[in-house]
Amino acid sequence: MPEGPEIRRVATRIHKVLAGREACEVQLTQPRVAAYGPRLSGHTVSWVSSRGKALLTHFDNGLTVYSHNQLYGRWYITRRDKPPRTNRTLRLAIHTETHSALLYSASEIEVHTPETLLQQKYLSRLGPDALDDRVVWRDILHRLQDKKFSGRSLAALYLDQSFVAGIGNYLRSEILFNAKVNPFDRPKDLSRRQLGSLARNTVQLTRQAYATSGVTNTAARVKRLQAQGLTRRRYRHLVFDRQHEDCYHCGGEIERIEVSSRRIYLCQACQPRLFKSATGSSQ
Repeated sequence: MPEGPEIRRVATRIHKVLAGREACEVQLTQPRVAAYGPRLSGHTVSWVSSRGKALLTHFDNGLTVYSHNQLYGRWYITRRDKPPRTNRTLRLAIHTETHSALLYSASEIEVHTPETLLQQKYLSRLGPDALDDRVVWRDILHRLQDKKFSGRSLAALYLDQSFVAGIGNYLRSEILFNAKVNPFDRPKDLSRRQLGSLARNTVQLTRQAYATSGVTNTAARVKRLQAQGLTRRRYRHLVFDRQHEDCYHCGGEIERIEVSSRRIYLCQACQPRLFKSATGSSQ
């Protein structure tokens, strides 16, 4: 599933094509929202943005189209009347005079007034979005210290969209590694310095992933690895999808573990457990 930075990049591209332009025709193919097509057609798209993993398209008549790609949804931006070659099912089409924004295969599409948008079940549960310019690292620090979140394992917490919106599997591993904290520790177990590092990395790596199209490795290291002929998959991340490879920090081996059927990558040497049993095994 695309994470927050990927959805924001799509929203940015669609905004550049649609914002300030009349939507000559809007098609919504799912029966429960199909009637909104004529109500949106002929209106100007005011803006397109994202919250967490949801994309929002706002029209000048006050209505907003909410969409969530889930696992299979995909947006295409094309010249008008030149649809992509795909076997996917069209769910939403917004046509201007020159371009089209087309959403295929997504199952969650809704149309909202300003009042109902505030109550939308996914959006209403979201925590702060690290891609929001108004969010700073101290906001994340305060949430880490909040009793609502501080007693939970970092592995679980960093996939909870009510904690911070938009973070998924790869960002979780990258943030915890760069902050040098273990997925099974809890915020209340960490020192003030560790919490600060975790909060800063949450904001910085999420915004870096947006700016670089998902690259969370350092710019200098990426340049060096590219010069060695490595593919994007090999230079993209610090630890994610790098099991059995060398840790960039200590040279140890990157491990892959499963937590609730979701994979996490880490370096045990750089991210040791804070608390262990008397026998040395993790609690």
